[in-house]
Parts: sequence; structure tokens; C-alpha cells
Amino acid sequence: MEGQKEERLTRLAVPAMDRLLGQKLPVLDQGFVRVIDYMGSDQSVVQAARVSYGQGTKTVHDDRELIRYLMRHDHTSPFEMCEIKLHLRVPMDCWRQWIRHRTANVNEYSTRYSVAIDAAYATAPDAWRKQAKRNKQGSEGFLDASLGEELSREEAELQQRCRQVYNRRLELGVAREQARKELPLSTYTEAYWKIDLHNLMHFLALRLDPKAQWEIRCYAEVIAEKIVAVWCPISWEAFADYKLKVIKLSAREQPIVKWLSQGRLREALDEALRIGFVTGQGGKYKRSLECQEFEDKLAILGLVPPWQDDLQE
Repeated sequence: MEGQKEERLTRLAVPAMDRLLGQKLPVLDQGFVRVIDYMGSDQSVVQAARVSYGQGTKTVHDDRELIRYLMRHDHTSPFEMCEIKLHLRVPMDCWRQWIRHRTANVNEYSTRYSVAIDAAYATAPDAWRKQAKRNKQGSEGFLDASLGEELSREEAELQQRCRQVYNRRLELGVAREQARKELPLSTYTEAYWKIDLHNLMHFLALRLDPKAQWEIRCYAEVIAEKIVAVWCPISWEAFADYKLKVIKLSAREQPIVKWLSQGRLREALDEALRIGFVTGQGGKYKRSLECQEFEDKLAILGLVPPWQDDLQE
């Protein structure tokens, strides 16, 4: 309005994040994550929720309670007011999973335009994982380190040979877009990755899960602990409490938990049989996959299912 004094605004800054700008945080053997830029902070989340400018008259305690309320009740849009841009170096097989999160803006290193990065992720002899029995896309346990020595040696030889073939093609004038096709998925790529805080936390919820592939989990841990927890500590605390470390019980699971917590094992077993979590009779029970996942929740709660000692081998 005419004659009204214009309010001066200043850019929100987080001193700890400013000190972090450009620093390479190492991941795996030759990977890294570094912060290129960021916008907003916990205060931005609060401002968006209150649709106001500046700090207002609220205290830090009030801001914390508001952020926790927003997280608890899935009010996600205020968290979209914060954005961050990261520079990543990541193995291509890991990047394939990463790029499935389509809620970010991405610009990746081009091996059509530039020579492929001369770095490949090497597996340590004691880090070769076995295929999981319950999870077809996961792993559990490790191969013997003596066998791992052999596998790591073969891996190094293969990576070296693939690189030699690639370099020879380039020297002979083969187009980069064609010369690259035999490069292994262990080859590192780089990208700029810009994403808002809400979608970043969704990414972290999936990739910090113990069932996520170990390599991408390493990146998620660095981003969570060394970046997000520094950038928006109140939002991160709320996210960890209400999303990351939460136990969700379905409508079918709740009655069983109720009976178990009351020590009424017969009722808990009958309910599990009724809904098909377990089938059979005493000493010959079989569990569904859903039931096996439910047992993981019971273990966290310190509850023991009554069918545990009567399972078929």
C-alpha cells in the first residue's frame, strides 16, 4: 500500500551449514556427498505453517512444539519450504536405486559428453554378502573372508580389464556414448541432486531402513546425521521420533498385540489363526510373510508370539 513502510527481509542462515558448504563427506571407498547450497531452516517450516514473516513473538519451545505437531499429523507442505542441493559421487548400481526417487531435480555427469570417471567401488574381502532367504531383493550374513579374498581379486581384475577396453576404444576414436557400454555398474558417477526437506526425509525413511541395500544406506546415514541433523535439527528430531523409529500396527495386528500384552496367549493364537497369519495345528504351524514381518515388531515391543516354539522346520 502507498505510504506503507516496506519490511526488510534477510536470508535465513544456519552457521553450521555455512561451514559445511563444499566439504566432501566421504562415503564408501571413493564416494562422497557435499552440500552445494541450501534454502531455509527449521524457522522456514514454522513461518510457512503460521503464514507469517520473520520470527514473530513465538519462542523456540513453541516452534519445536509446532514442528512436532506438523510431523505427527502429516502436515507435510511446510517442510517443502526448505530445499538443499547436494553434489554426489556414487556407484552406478547404487545410483539406479537413488534415481527412482523422482521428487528431486537431478543433473548427472554425462559419459556421452565426458570421459567416464576413473573410479570404481571395490568390495572388501569381508564384505561379500549372502542372498537373503526371506527378502528376494536383500542380503543377510557374509561369505567367509577367505572366499571373499578370491572374489575381491576377481572383481579388481574385471574392473581393470573393463577400464582398459574402454580406454582403448577412446584411443581408437570410438564415440564415448558407445565406448562406455561395457563399463561395470561399480563405476562411480556424479550428480547434483536438489530436493525439498519433506521429500528428502521420505528418501531417508526408505534408505535408512535396515532392509535397504547397505551401500545406499551408507549415503543415507551421512546425509541424515551430518547434514539434515545440522541443517534442521528440530525437524530431524521430530522425523526420527514420529516416522523413522515408529512402529506401525495394522488393524489386523492390534488385537494380537492387545492379547499378548495381557498375557492371553490362547486368544492371541486364535486371532492369528483366524486372520491367516499362521496356519496349521500345534507343532505344525506355518507363518505368512506378513506374520514374519509382524514378529519383528513384536520383538521390538518385547512380546513373544505363542506359535514361536511350534513351527514347522
